[in-house]
Amino acid sequence: MKKIYLIGIGPGNPDYLTVQAINTMKKVDVFFLLEKDGQKGKELLDIRKEILEKYLNSGAYRVVTAKIPKRKKGSRPYVEEIKVWRQETAAVIAGLIKNKMKEGENSALLVWGDPSLYDGHLEMLQHILKRGIINFEYEVIPGITSVQVLAARHKIPLNRIGEPIVITTGRKLKEYSTDEVINAIVLLDSCSAFKRFHGADIDIYWGGYLGTGDEILVSGKLKDIIGDIKKIRSEAKKKKGWLMDAYILRRTEGSESNE
Repeated sequence: MKKIYLIGIGPGNPDYLTVQAINTMKKVDVFFLLEKDGQKGKELLDIRKEILEKYLNSGAYRVVTAKIPKRKKGSRPYVEEIKVWRQETAAVIAGLIKNKMKEGENSALLVWGDPSLYDGHLEMLQHILKRGIINFEYEVIPGITSVQVLAARHKIPLNRIGEPIVITTGRKLKEYSTDEVINAIVLLDSCSAFKRFHGADIDIYWGGYLGTGDEILVSGKLKDIIGDIKKIRSEAKKKKGWLMDAYILRRTEGSESNE
């Protein structure tokens, strides 16, 4: 039977691959590299190729690159929009498994960060199997997340004694009151949702392009550096054409919300 590996590769630095990930890659016959449109898609594809060249012998594997559909933003309610896009992408993956693999071969998708955190590949494979499109086995190889790298680069623990950790998105952060922001890790924020807390006694630990040569780190009181972060984000997007960032919002120890 054909087997698919979802291999977490961390957020950009080839050194972030685990020993398990490297050993699994050595068992793979064909790697499916999915490419998004634009400069961001090209750069993320290049990083995946760099990882293969760093850890595997040339000629020991095949590479098949495939374009994935562009998400039609604003065409439907958000959740439905994501489901449709994932189903369209799943159809591309199913075609690769059916047409680019031989029976008994192993293939792999190199997943940014970890396959279990804000990534749709697991659901896509499950969708293919549920629909009976093609039969295969699959295995998940965990990776280092941008959340871990963000905390490590800022030299802070992810948790403080007796406090919860919330992992959310910029879209959902808009629904939070200042009272609710105690220790929040925020991903996928395209609109600088932290702006709404500009007057609160909150610390921010921000990182862009984590794990890459373009990495940017900023930290401090949100109300003091909010303008700096907005400027850095704007300039980074203008320079590269895209930005992948994450941040931690953390109420200053001993402070109380003003709301």
